[in-house]
Amino acid sequence: MTNTCRTNFTAVETYMRSCMSDSAHDTEHVYRVLNYAIDIAKHDGGANTELLAVACLLHDIGREEQFADPSIDHAVYGAGKAHKWLVENGYSNGFADAVKNCICSHRFRSDNPPQSLEAKILFDADKLDVCGAVGIARTLFYKAHVSEPLYSLTETGDVGDGTNDTEPSFLKEYKFKLENMYDKFYTKRGSELAAKRKSAAKNFYDSLLAEVRECYSSCGLYENHVSSKGKGHKLENTQ
Repeated sequence: MTNTCRTNFTAVETYMRSCMSDSAHDTEHVYRVLNYAIDIAKHDGGANTELLAVACLLHDIGREEQFADPSIDHAVYGAGKAHKWLVENGYSNGFADAVKNCICSHRFRSDNPPQSLEAKILFDADKLDVCGAVGIARTLFYKAHVSEPLYSLTETGDVGDGTNDTEPSFLKEYKFKLENMYDKFYTKRGSELAAKRKSAAKNFYDSLLAEVRECYSSCGLYENHVSSKGKGHKLENTQ
């Protein structure tokens, strides 16, 4: 898609920055996605890099609205915001449409898979930032932001591994999304970069689960020193 208006990336960045307020999806996340996308495009070839760069810069500008109203899909909402801003700032409808289509389909939790090469590269670049150690850190940031716990207890009081959890938690997010990310890439380069990061994420998950399970099963300390009535934990009065 050819753009009839020469891209002013400073203006695009300024608009992007005005829309970002989430620590897990901050401006540095956007720049990492952009760098990943450029790397993928360089290795795989064929992409319209101007279109790709604009889509990367604007891909998460709908996050603030989703936080305010969880029923909103930030990808769909952000795609509309991006289209409107681009047209108002002199870009052709065709270019704005192409950017919108990329942003609409970048979300993992979506039944709208990317179609164009640029959309597939954006998807992969965004998902690379959910892989490995960075992905773990960002997920923990996000879970803290929305006040969700690291793990959930089963009905028998054991620490669940996230597989069958009914309530949101970090371990549930790992089993649902982070663990299943690595075979979802569309580009060869994206798959290669993701594979290098997989062990870091798995090692963290395994260590966290082992440590909290050990804590809950340690030497009967709970039975010896804590009384449990309902779900409230209170130290027994020894005086």
